[in-house]
Amino acid sequence: MSLSGFLFLFILVVYLILLPALGYKIDIVDLDAELQKINNNPKKFQISIGLALIHNVSVITLALMLFFIFSPYNIILGIVWTIFRIGEGLILIYNDKNYGGLLNIARKYSSTSGAEKTSLSDLARTITKTKSSRFAFALIFWSIGTLAFSIVLVTYGLVHPFIGWLGIVACIPVGFGNGIKLVKHKEVLFESIGGLMALLFEILIGVWLLVF
Repeated sequence: MSLSGFLFLFILVVYLILLPALGYKIDIVDLDAELQKINNNPKKFQISIGLALIHNVSVITLALMLFFIFSPYNIILGIVWTIFRIGEGLILIYNDKNYGGLLNIARKYSSTSGAEKTSLSDLARTITKTKSSRFAFALIFWSIGTLAFSIVLVTYGLVHPFIGWLGIVACIPVGFGNGIKLVKHKEVLFESIGGLMALLFEILIGVWLLVF
């Protein structure tokens, strides 16, 4: 349980602090400037991709550990959260593998011009847009898996009720918000609110597993 708690917190630290510090982005506004940054510091970009892959493998590892700890309480919900959280991790791994292709594009982009440069820019834009869409899909998987996990926490009184219910409530806006994002290609306010609740839930459940 302590290791599971550590992984919850480790995943958050990597995603919220380390990856942004390395310049890793989910959505890229100024693509030309981003390609220039990657070309100027390729090692930093490679480190960010490697760290992102460690983050994604940690998501899968955490799902398996939680299954062994909590599935005896409800095997069906245990299977649901394991499948969807592993699915989330696999989507993110595939996403970051493709995102790493920007390094080769950035190298060529800085030394070309005209039609070839436009072609490289279009290719990079396709990669980044697809990355954003897949990330939204991964968050839908997160919401389904976390909902199943939170229901077990609440139903069997495994943590303070506030933590379990916070997880349940957070999953709804995150799941529906990202579904709307995929269909209508626009941000919705309640998805951001759900994201903050999800962040608080994972901090609390991580600390609880680590301490108790």
